Amino acid sequence: MEALSTILDPVRAELDEMEVCIELIRKDSSNNLSKILDCSLQNGGKRIRPVLTFLSGKFYGKDLRHLIPMAASVELLHTATLVHDDMIDKSAIRHGRPTVNEIWGENKALILGDYLFAKSGELCASTSNVRVMQLFCQTLGLMSLGEMNQAFDAFSLKVTREQYLDRICKKTASLFVLATESGAILSQAPEESTKILRDYGYNLGMAFQIVDDLLDFLSTEDELGKPVGSDLSQGTITLPVILLLERHSEDRLVLQYFENRGDFETKERVLESIRIPPIIQECYDIAMHYRIKACRNLSLLPNSVSHQALMDIANYVVERKK
Repeated sequence: MEALSTILDPVRAELDEMEVCIELIRKDSSNNLSKILDCSLQNGGKRIRPVLTFLSGKFYGKDLRHLIPMAASVELLHTATLVHDDMIDKSAIRHGRPTVNEIWGENKALILGDYLFAKSGELCASTSNVRVMQLFCQTLGLMSLGEMNQAFDAFSLKVTREQYLDRICKKTASLFVLATESGAILSQAPEESTKILRDYGYNLGMAFQIVDDLLDFLSTEDELGKPVGSDLSQGTITLPVILLLERHSEDRLVLQYFENRGDFETKERVLESIRIPPIIQECYDIAMHYRIKACRNLSLLPNSVSHQALMDIANYVVERKK
């Protein structure tokens, strides 16, 4: 698997300019807010989503500077959702570092998330593209719906595979779509090409979240940067649990865990029951299905360095270990 740092080389200069844009937001803030922003904006992250904005724009746009505020908008929107997710889940660690709510409390985390949403919208609006601004608002609405559905479904074993896929479409894939489609629109790509890049973003986002949910069971705490089985602890039903229940609908171990709202000993046994080859392989097969769909029409786009980079990112998403 190609290293992510190498995959990002075609848009390295634009990424650096985006980081400057984000840094200006921190510098323009008050001293107290600046300290909290440091925690959220420097708390790891691979920058995959803004990279997709640049790569999508590179098929038709030679000068990507006008995409910089949009890429920064996508990254800030992603960061805002993480701040709120950590607050809702009462997570103490992300990427191996203390979360905003752990250091400054839930009230400040809530306000910071709102501030990041506002700044993200401001950056998007600076593109002066009404279609992109509408897409941004639709994405924010979808992500909120996905989060709401997850909250209502917590500790419910009635969640189906279809409901799970719909939830991750809203919570995760919609932001990947915003990243790729906005890049296409702002580079004035033809509608057919815009649809290809939109479909790529959707399918890549689905594959990304499926692998992410599987790694929550398979990785170590050092690799994840947070406790293993965090989704399970929060009562969030993900694909590995759904596949286990599809095979063993009356599995008393899982029922016991959710009835007791998560005792540690039962959780460890549930984790072991999920870490079996058939479940692991089926999760990867489903993620691979979305990866193949993401890449199948890229060859119809103009010849560009973005071709290989987008293929490599799709492979990275499925094959990564953290």
